[in-house]
Amino acid sequence: MKPIPRFMRNICASIHFFFLLVPSISSAQSSSVVNSADTAWLMTATSLVLFMTLPGLALFYAGLVRSKNVLSIIIQCFAITSVASIIWLACGYSIAFGDGGVNQSWFGGFDKSWLSNVSASSVTGQIPEYLFFMFQLTFASITPALVIGGFAERMKFSAVLWFSALWVILVYAPVTHWVWGGGWLAKLGVMDFAGGIVVHVTAGVSAILCALILGRRRGFPNVSMPPHSLPLTAAGAGMLWVGWYGFNGGSALAANSSAASAILATHLGASAGALSWMIIEWFRYGKPSVLGILTGMVAGLGTITAGSGFVSPMSAVCIGGIAGIVCYFATQLFKQVWRIDDSLDVSPVHGVGGVVGTLLTGIFASPLLGGSGFTVSTGIFHQLGVQALGIISVALWCALVTWALLKVIGATVGLRVSEEQEAEGLDLSSHGERGYIE
Repeated sequence: MKPIPRFMRNICASIHFFFLLVPSISSAQSSSVVNSADTAWLMTATSLVLFMTLPGLALFYAGLVRSKNVLSIIIQCFAITSVASIIWLACGYSIAFGDGGVNQSWFGGFDKSWLSNVSASSVTGQIPEYLFFMFQLTFASITPALVIGGFAERMKFSAVLWFSALWVILVYAPVTHWVWGGGWLAKLGVMDFAGGIVVHVTAGVSAILCALILGRRRGFPNVSMPPHSLPLTAAGAGMLWVGWYGFNGGSALAANSSAASAILATHLGASAGALSWMIIEWFRYGKPSVLGILTGMVAGLGTITAGSGFVSPMSAVCIGGIAGIVCYFATQLFKQVWRIDDSLDVSPVHGVGGVVGTLLTGIFASPLLGGSGFTVSTGIFHQLGVQALGIISVALWCALVTWALLKVIGATVGLRVSEEQEAEGLDLSSHGERGYIE
């Protein structure tokens, strides 16, 4: 057998070296696209948003209910987070952020279901797509968990799971696509930096539908049903405040001035909301309450969410202060005038706060007021119209789908526990456990 000529060996060696080099080049190009600082910040923000739900929201809500239902709230938060996570993997992420839909204005399609067509090297902007998926997953988890407040202490656990799973698919994911996934509202120019519409309007509308369709708790409003543990609620509220930095600041998807601005606006909005609510109570009743300042803080956080990355610090103070006032009187209206048993005030705080914050974003994001959301030529009145259209369309869709889901679930597995189970408390009747040893 003749030896291989030298020039052939050199050619083969060159080809071999080229193919060894290609993966290295690809890897280098991929890593150069990913920004390490942005990735590190979003990993932190993702952890903060999950921390808002578990244990933040779980403890905040658990302290507000009666002691016989404390564990039912906690297990609902954990279960909803788990269910929403699997739904987000299966199809929610694809519906929200996919690009395989027939009509991209309304639906993202199923091209990214089960993370098909997405790998560890996939990039969204300057961050790994896996991380973007995870960050958005935490939003998809906390939003249905917020709705718990509308049916707390009286909904079957099986109904909670079915409702939450279907709600993520049919309400949350499509609305997310409309606003953040390049859908029709995004094309119109609606401004929602971190979830004023996507999170708070949807949760508020669904909560009030749940409260109306399930009906009031036994004894409401004649029987007093105060929170059983304000220290527990205060601990959860503190976690929500800290976690909200990731919620709003992380929505910049980068470690930049927009994220810093959002965090500052978030803090100032929460502070102004807490103080304005506290002052109203102080004047009306002669004493400020812990529950009042905590609820005002959450109202400020929810209301500043839509505009957090668009408005100036002074505007954030104005928005938060308005939030505390409007949400306070909305709470009185819902409970004392309309007698709606939205157990944990999701609708008057998150829902009304989301609406007010989204509308105020159309004003305070103007460059004339130090904002950065749109150009002067666009005009405040035009932007207000776009913001209002976004609120109304999302609220109508959310109300329609929520009503349909509750009717279907009610006709199949049933919605409400029996009177005996409600009187005993869901901790024992649904889960066979007690939160406290008597």
